[in-house]
Amino acid sequence: MLPSDLLIYRYSGDSIVPKRLPLDFSAIALVSEQIDCFQGAIGFSQGQLNEKLLELEGDNPNYRVKRGLAHLLKNHFSTFEIISPLEPQKLRHKVFSRAATGVTIPQNRPQLLESIASLLSEELHREVLPSDIERGLYADLLENRILTNFDAPTPENLIHRYNLSQVQGIFYRSNHIILNAHRNDPGEYKLLFRYLKLFQLMAYIEGDSDTGFTITIDGPTSLFKPNTRYGLALAKMIPALLHVSKWSLKTKLQSRDSYTGGIKINYFSLDDHCGLVSHYSKGKTYDSMLEESFAKRWDKLKTEWRLEREVDLIPLPGSVMIPDFRLVHPDGRDFLLEIVGYWRPEYLQKKFYQVSNAEVDNLILAISERLNLEKAGVNFTDVPVKIIWFKDKLNPKAVLDILE
Repeated sequence: MLPSDLLIYRYSGDSIVPKRLPLDFSAIALVSEQIDCFQGAIGFSQGQLNEKLLELEGDNPNYRVKRGLAHLLKNHFSTFEIISPLEPQKLRHKVFSRAATGVTIPQNRPQLLESIASLLSEELHREVLPSDIERGLYADLLENRILTNFDAPTPENLIHRYNLSQVQGIFYRSNHIILNAHRNDPGEYKLLFRYLKLFQLMAYIEGDSDTGFTITIDGPTSLFKPNTRYGLALAKMIPALLHVSKWSLKTKLQSRDSYTGGIKINYFSLDDHCGLVSHYSKGKTYDSMLEESFAKRWDKLKTEWRLEREVDLIPLPGSVMIPDFRLVHPDGRDFLLEIVGYWRPEYLQKKFYQVSNAEVDNLILAISERLNLEKAGVNFTDVPVKIIWFKDKLNPKAVLDILE
């Protein structure tokens, strides 16, 4: 995504229209120039790359577009590494400690670097040159990190990513979103709700799989205090939405007028004919490292209980619930498993509401002991489900004990 200062948009009445690059010869030439610059900078520092990018900008009026493209290439297609014979902080300590034992004058610099290089060569069992010491001393600074790999996108893919990022940036100041998803394949609904859950968005859901769903999602400016982290999570939802076939949304935007200081209201609409292209895969295997770790450890157990990832939607008043796993026994017994390991109070309150209103008698709730439930105003002892408490990782044997 793009930072706010690189977002470009215009107004049409009270609506906002974000900048988009067309897939034409001029735009392809522009992005190709940026891609070539990165490819030619492999092995150079980020500071040297920035200098080359600044030269490309020149006095071109499209400088903000070029900076936006460079931002995407740096953050999503480039690998910058710290190249140093020793962790830079330790290297500085070693060099400065040795320098403090003598007179720190320029004439002593070569001898000092030579002695440190010799010492490190012995310690690391490989040749370390004085020039390696010089380069590695402040290699942890951003401008000194080396571009070691560049996974070059095609010009067309970069244009799609840029256009999507401009639209995503609109949602940084969303007050709320009303999303209508209608007459879609059930699998697409599940994918949509799974991403809502993954990004921990606060949503009110009405409808069903047959008639479609109306989803009202709170935006970052609807909270008591605007939340940058929540705004980014909301923006991350947009590429997932592009995998749904039939949908439309409208969002109310709230910002502060730079001239009057008052609150300014605008609107933005989007639908499935928007022409944007998602870079997300059709679905994520797991919503968190916690779930992935549990599944891998479960596979090592010798048990007849089968762990399933795909679980049907459980309708709730104003929402739906998608449990993390289903556990199925050959004799027909089955249980649903929901892992609660996220800390935000709003999420815990929503989860408590869902569990309390889920009309199922086979739900197991695994709750992290590290959650501040009291601060969130949640008391999970009152819910009519089986509960497992865990610290860092959920032990599959604890779940198996409840099943058996």
